[in-house]
Amino acid sequence: MHTLIGKRIVLGVTGGISAYKAAFLVRLLRKNGANVRVVMTQSATKFVAPLTFQALSEKPVHTELLDLNTETAMGHIELAKWADLILIAPASANFIARYANGFAEDLLSTLCLATGSPVIIAPAMNQQMWRNQATQENLEKINARGITVVGPTAGVQACGDDGPGRMLEPEEIVTYAGNIFQTNILTGSRLLVTAGPTREAIDPVRFLSNRSSGRMGYAVATAAAEAGADVTLISGPVDLAAIGIEKVVYVTSAKEMQESVMQRINNIDIFISAAAVADYSAQKISEQKIKKSDDTFELIMQKNPDILAEVSALYDAPFTVGFAAETENLELNAQTKLHLKNLDMIAANQVDKKLGIDCDENALTIFWKTGREKLPLAPKNKLARSLIKLIALQYNEKNSNKTH
Repeated sequence: MHTLIGKRIVLGVTGGISAYKAAFLVRLLRKNGANVRVVMTQSATKFVAPLTFQALSEKPVHTELLDLNTETAMGHIELAKWADLILIAPASANFIARYANGFAEDLLSTLCLATGSPVIIAPAMNQQMWRNQATQENLEKINARGITVVGPTAGVQACGDDGPGRMLEPEEIVTYAGNIFQTNILTGSRLLVTAGPTREAIDPVRFLSNRSSGRMGYAVATAAAEAGADVTLISGPVDLAAIGIEKVVYVTSAKEMQESVMQRINNIDIFISAAAVADYSAQKISEQKIKKSDDTFELIMQKNPDILAEVSALYDAPFTVGFAAETENLELNAQTKLHLKNLDMIAANQVDKKLGIDCDENALTIFWKTGREKLPLAPKNKLARSLIKLIALQYNEKNSNKTH
């Protein structure tokens, strides 16, 4: 299931006999490519030892809200921000009651309140506890907040009762976890995304390039595919896997990227230019390796094609999104680029030693002609999903205005 590859999942385990199934769940999630961190309530540790989950996840198990050994590295807030998904399986009646009423008295309940990511709960309890009006009212509260509740199923229970309350099998829960990322907000749309740096040759062994890792562009392409779009990714030279993308074109230079884009731009609905395309290239490329001789070396450069401007200037241009990586005057430079190139939207980020290029995290300020929105510091895959939601909103609004 490619939708789980690279996803960061916090698995919450609460007290109950079904806790043993959570061990199989860790194995299945990891088998499908997810990164898993396990959080256990104190009652859960009475059923399964934390060491079991540590061995299966290959990561420390979190059990304390204020753990002096982990607070500086990954405290409860950091863990909440880290997660793409919080999955609670099994979710006991006690946990559901505390969650429904907003309690934050342990690590797991605090994480659920502190996260902006999706939450899935898989209830497991005695059939009479499941049927109890208090439990059903608590579930109604949780459902009203947009929390996904999966299961339970009916059958013979550990106590000997027969009825609803059995936790879904791990295989079924994994399917629900994968589907949570399939938003379908861009179903039917055709997207073209560029990503990564370009390399501009000087001689057969040397080139000019930049620090772009391609992570943001690849994350955007994956998020668009999760949103149901038909995605084509044109990538400069990077060391990344294109997750969930069937159409990938690899190029090296700015000229090659420009040619690849223009060959494919017809019938594209949305163009997202996340690549860090070199502005200049060598006017003349030496056919042989340039030997070191003089103390100085002069290289004459020529301007490369402006792919973004060329696409936005087309007669029937797609919805066009640019990126602006700035070291100063972020808002002014981004707004100027937005208007000069007649873009529909631009995603701007500040670049410094710890932020922006060649980093796992980023923060973006999104501008369009009638508004803006800030996306706070987050892992790039989470940031990409937030960006795709904004793009989908503005794209659909623009199309709606065209039809009226």
